[in-house]
Amino acid sequence: MCRARHGLAAVIRSTAFLGALCAVGASAAFTVNDMAVKFLSPDMALHQVILIRSVIALALVMALVMPLTGGFRQMRTHRPVIHLMRGAMVLLANVCFFMALASMPIGEATAIFFVSPMVIAVFSVIFLGESVGPRRWTAILIGFAGVLIIIRPGTEAFTPIAFLPLLAATFYAGLHMMTRAIRLTETAVTMAWYNQMVFLVASVAIGLSIGDGRLDTGTSETLSFLTRAWFWPSGEAWLYLILTGAGSAIGAVLIAQAYRLCEAAMVAPLEYIAMPMAIVWGFLVFDEWPDPVSWGGMALVLSAGLFMIWRESGSEKKAGQAER
Repeated sequence: MCRARHGLAAVIRSTAFLGALCAVGASAAFTVNDMAVKFLSPDMALHQVILIRSVIALALVMALVMPLTGGFRQMRTHRPVIHLMRGAMVLLANVCFFMALASMPIGEATAIFFVSPMVIAVFSVIFLGESVGPRRWTAILIGFAGVLIIIRPGTEAFTPIAFLPLLAATFYAGLHMMTRAIRLTETAVTMAWYNQMVFLVASVAIGLSIGDGRLDTGTSETLSFLTRAWFWPSGEAWLYLILTGAGSAIGAVLIAQAYRLCEAAMVAPLEYIAMPMAIVWGFLVFDEWPDPVSWGGMALVLSAGLFMIWRESGSEKKAGQAER
């Protein structure tokens, strides 16, 4: 009996360790994707980047993931409308965040985006009727205060583009709300598949309508990234495009596997590893380094986000014990 217990404990520890590695790997993959998109932003059009990224990601999913998870049956769904709505939310979140990367340091944009747990908590009160206690409301206010410190409205350092990652976090929170509605009937692979299909169709439609670059006035890096004309990428650009597709596909699979193997309370804090990773990419690739004010705002966002995740996990455990 004692050996059996030790054996079970060893399996649990190894599973938890594997799940943690998947979470860290997913964060690394997503930050590689963000770095590659930022690198491409001065020359390519965003909708062209998203199109090529989606083709590469779909190819990887079809070739590597689907054969191991039930094949093309994963494409079947009885909830096509909500999948389209989720796809639209994640598309808007991506577009807003990537537009911000064209003009903002990647570390600061990532930090602002990580206010999303606070936005999700607010949305859960508004749309799901859930209750949020005074401590979590305090954490929400602290997180938004951190965002304001990074954005610095009313100062010379302020730029309206800094609100784009906040808007991306809002769309991401909406995506999270819809995911809760279908999490028991749809698999992570199915959700990822339809997300990529929305990316594909939307980017083709935008490219056919404004892909000639007629709307590009050249007055703003951010707007040019959205309206620039398509062109055939160079060899170096293809390397970064492959990184975007691989980062998107691998990150999605790894984060789904992490949440499958471990409790959300363990995985969610590990996602915040993306913040220091983004700062490292910013320094190594783009020669960016946050100033002391930005470091202070990022610390507030990080601490508030981790507190929100800790309180959420505590509430779920209490609810589970009450059900027993």
